[in-house]
Amino acid sequence: MSLQADTDTIVATATPPGRGGICILRISGPRAFELAGRVAGSPPPPRQAALRAMRDASGEILDRGLVLAFPGPDSFNGEDVVELHLHGSPVLAALLIRHLVSLGAREAGPGEFTRRAYTNGRLDLAQAEAVADLIASASAEAARAAMRSLEGEFSAGVGDLCEALVRLRVRLEAGMDFPEEGVDDYTDAELHAHLTDAMARLETLRNAAARGRVLRDGLTLVIAGAPNAGKSSLLNRLAGYEAAIVTEVAGTTRDLVREDILIDGMPVRVVDTAGLRVATDRIEAEGIRRARQAMAQADLLLLVQDAAVGPATLPAEELPAGIPVLRVLNKIDLVGVPAGMSSDGQGAAELRLSALTGAGIDTLRAYLKERAGYSGEAGGAFAARRRHLDALELAARHLVAARARLADSATVELAAEELRLAHRALGEITGQFTTEDLLGKIFSEFCIGK
Repeated sequence: MSLQADTDTIVATATPPGRGGICILRISGPRAFELAGRVAGSPPPPRQAALRAMRDASGEILDRGLVLAFPGPDSFNGEDVVELHLHGSPVLAALLIRHLVSLGAREAGPGEFTRRAYTNGRLDLAQAEAVADLIASASAEAARAAMRSLEGEFSAGVGDLCEALVRLRVRLEAGMDFPEEGVDDYTDAELHAHLTDAMARLETLRNAAARGRVLRDGLTLVIAGAPNAGKSSLLNRLAGYEAAIVTEVAGTTRDLVREDILIDGMPVRVVDTAGLRVATDRIEAEGIRRARQAMAQADLLLLVQDAAVGPATLPAEELPAGIPVLRVLNKIDLVGVPAGMSSDGQGAAELRLSALTGAGIDTLRAYLKERAGYSGEAGGAFAARRRHLDALELAARHLVAARARLADSATVELAAEELRLAHRALGEITGQFTTEDLLGKIFSEFCIGK
């Protein structure tokens, strides 16, 4: 899907696949009204629903439903858009789409309606991404954060910061080009104060974006350890229901068990794994291989040990490199050890708990929220993605470099270049500076019909 393809008229279902009370077909593009008229008669006045008979190529009535017309440029994506509301039969939807395609429409790709809103200037890129985030919200807090981004709160913060950088760039470049005008004093306290203020505002933006990313992506938590250490019991305790089978037989869990849960509104994907030991058969060996693969992809690894067995644990060389580890001493109810968090003396954290009684589980939940940087309060957060955080971090590095360059009048040109690079990094968030490849990757994650 390229920007050049936007002259096509596209069609897709805008409701989930399957049977339901209503199915909505969305048609968008320069021929939207014409093609809708050939299927359902002349469109009604803008934004007014009208009952229409919807016909196939032979003129036979397929269904009777509502038709709504949204003339561009005042539609969601800036184009002429028509919605056909029919009964929720996949067969009816397929027949009407086939007929519309035969008339000259094209089936839309993932996110193509929203991408056109971006290319037509109805949304910037951060707002467009917020549409998908709102649809995929796993909690009320995440939905509110996505809505704030969709309303432009994130983009406004980025835009204000970009304007501040432009003013700084103008000041510096004017000083380099017209030193005789007396604007080349790079030690000017006001100039440095403006740069410091921009850095502080960027840090505030980064903190809000980091909270939003946690709301969107959550935390991937992998539970690993020896057989019968209580890994599945810990998963069930965190989930609040019996998500995994628990028995006294070692090796009960043979494959990965994944559960998506919420901890005070923070989404967490918990992955229970097969017990780590020397495999006794091919099936168990495959389960252990998958366990190690999951461990390498975790945001945090819970290494569970049986308190009654002792402190035996995996050697450091068997742990995935670069993955944070929390050692969990489970079954403390069997040995009379109090619940709580401590350090092993080498800076590594160890948590004592009982998955059976629940002792120490609240401490684990608090630790997970702290680890993810989640406060439980979504106020001020907006939906953000990893690419947004990377862009903000890059901008921050360029501003730090700019301040260092300004301290030396001989490198003021390099300071101006650092400010330009910071501005460009911020522009990638809203799409001011972007590439076709980036757009393709972003919108490929959208659902069809949005």
